[in-house]
Amino acid sequence: MLSADALSSTLTAVEFAAVAVFAGSGALAASRKEMDIFGFALLATVTGTGGGTVRDMLLGNLPVFWVKQPAYLVICLVIAALMFFTAHLMSSRYRVLVWLDAIGLALVAVLGAERALATGADPLVAVTMGVITAAFGGIIRDVLSGEPPLLLSRHEIYVTAAMAGAIVFVALTGLGVPRIAAVGAGFVIGFTLRACAIRYGWALPGYKPRPGREPGDIGY
Repeated sequence: MLSADALSSTLTAVEFAAVAVFAGSGALAASRKEMDIFGFALLATVTGTGGGTVRDMLLGNLPVFWVKQPAYLVICLVIAALMFFTAHLMSSRYRVLVWLDAIGLALVAVLGAERALATGADPLVAVTMGVITAAFGGIIRDVLSGEPPLLLSRHEIYVTAAMAGAIVFVALTGLGVPRIAAVGAGFVIGFTLRACAIRYGWALPGYKPRPGREPGDIGY
């Protein structure tokens, strides 16, 4: 079993990876819009840190995580620079963006819930924070790059995947499963759902509107 220090270091390393993946998706969005290096840096940074920033502010965990550890900003800037010089080598940048977003979504949903639990938050609040952490970075990226947000423009399972991963993590943690194992299980569930949605078009039923009624059809 990992010691408390080893567990904290492992989770921090996973969070660094999650920020890097989301930063990569932000930089790819910048490449699709043919932005300059500063545009790459901006989109990579706000995508990589946006969801966690909203989470920390709502939890009152201030200063937010990247202010405490500027290494997160360094990661985002390095990813932005790498993508600026290599994004053109990818044959389908949008497809890569979607898959990077799926990996980032699953990772940060679980890590967002873990960070919330670590502050003593209620399990329901922890799940909500996981979803917020997963969704907001991508929303900010898409709004700033002028793209329809993936969250709203597609009927595929998206937030549901983040929620499922966060729920699995919180449930397993409540049952006494070691946190690193619970993180892994939550990631696998969240990513598998999102991957199947991308690959097979899995979606939840949408709202089906009814024909409108005239005022005379309504009884009072």
